[in-house]
Amino acid sequence: MTANEPVVAHAPGRPRLLLGAYDLADVGYTDDEFFVSGAATRYAPVGDHGPDGRWQAAPSGSADYTIRIVVLKPVDGFNGTVVVEWLNVSGGIDAPAVWMMTHRELLRSGYGYVAVSAQQVGIEGGASLGMDLSLKKQDPERYWHLNHPQDAYSYDIFTQAGRLVRDRFEALGLPRPERIVAVGESQSAMFLTTYVNAVDPLVRLYDGFLIHSRFGPAAALDGASIFAPPEDSVPQAVRFRTDLRVPLFTVLTETDVIGGVRPGYHLARQPDTEWLRAWEIPGTAHADNYTIRVSYIDSGTAPLADLVAAYAPTDDLMGQQLPHFINFAPQHHYVLQAAIAALDNWIRTGDGPPVAPQIALRDGLPLLDDNGLATGGVRTPWVDVPLARTSGVGSGETALSHLFGSGEPFDAATVARLYPGGEPEYLERFTTALDSAIRSGFLLAADRAEILALAAAGYPR
Repeated sequence: MTANEPVVAHAPGRPRLLLGAYDLADVGYTDDEFFVSGAATRYAPVGDHGPDGRWQAAPSGSADYTIRIVVLKPVDGFNGTVVVEWLNVSGGIDAPAVWMMTHRELLRSGYGYVAVSAQQVGIEGGASLGMDLSLKKQDPERYWHLNHPQDAYSYDIFTQAGRLVRDRFEALGLPRPERIVAVGESQSAMFLTTYVNAVDPLVRLYDGFLIHSRFGPAAALDGASIFAPPEDSVPQAVRFRTDLRVPLFTVLTETDVIGGVRPGYHLARQPDTEWLRAWEIPGTAHADNYTIRVSYIDSGTAPLADLVAAYAPTDDLMGQQLPHFINFAPQHHYVLQAAIAALDNWIRTGDGPPVAPQIALRDGLPLLDDNGLATGGVRTPWVDVPLARTSGVGSGETALSHLFGSGEPFDAATVARLYPGGEPEYLERFTTALDSAIRSGFLLAADRAEILALAAAGYPR
């Protein structure tokens, strides 16, 4: 057994992974779970790991592991790209955060998808913002034999999963991939930032990266929990190394840019380059209604009324009653779908995504327009032709409530002032802004009809 030759075993039965309330077979996909066993390497820093991200690392021991991966593939029409997600464990459960936000685009365009239980919390339990919903807690009979030694080994575990997809795809029931793309959101994005800065130069495996909602710092190379930083220091903001090997696309919500529970991404901002793009999305929060309500029913055939109801403002955050609505803006989901499509095209053709301005800040907070919405950033119709004030800033009762931002529908007087011509004027201006965003590359034409239907249904009556 070597670190590069893990053993793969198919695990019949339904995997424990929250992919949605719909049946994958109904959207033309299959799912399979595999147990992967091998020896993973940990890395030690070489020299200074400063804020410039140009980090060096060297192997520093190994440990045996057994984890699981979940493989989704289209029955027909594979487009040649496999998205490999570093599952997010901040809620105490293996969560496919990027899948949940982008699955509509992945499904309709024929991507393969592989979910990797890269971190210890998802398997064994541990420090998180939620309950212990680890695999061993959920289904001990199925997952008792899994073993994750510690998060310092997560980086190589994620590398080995990618090599399986690239080199031993037949063992996973996948067609031969032409491209493999690493993705991760929030805590996973912080780990992928470290992966890009310290590990990718050594392993040179993935063809591109989508790093979503990373905040300013990066994860520790030694695997220390992001929830337990050293008491005598504040996690430093870290840029991506400037000598990137492949395309890297980072997408940030307002919450990520300004920070709070962690230092904000604005402290790590850097210019776009040949291999780097950063999109900052005004009016958005780290998590929102789509995250916890809409995504689970959004199969592509869900009735419009159901989607509208799921997007409706709510002050109930998973049983916690807040003094305000959580963020209910749709643009987070739709812009991220445009980003993953643009990244795939970038890798295929070398044609980089459009450059976007940064969200305008003053004293570390968004500079707001007359409607209370952030200026600058990726412009969408929800901020340029608004019916509500949505923000990445929450009231901060808990770390979780901070991450879900806030929202406030405009009252009738404000709507009448903004759109004296009523619904027809609103829809005309919304459509113009939507088409501008599509032409600019920040939204997808494939989403246009659905966005317009939601806009019409959401106008207050």
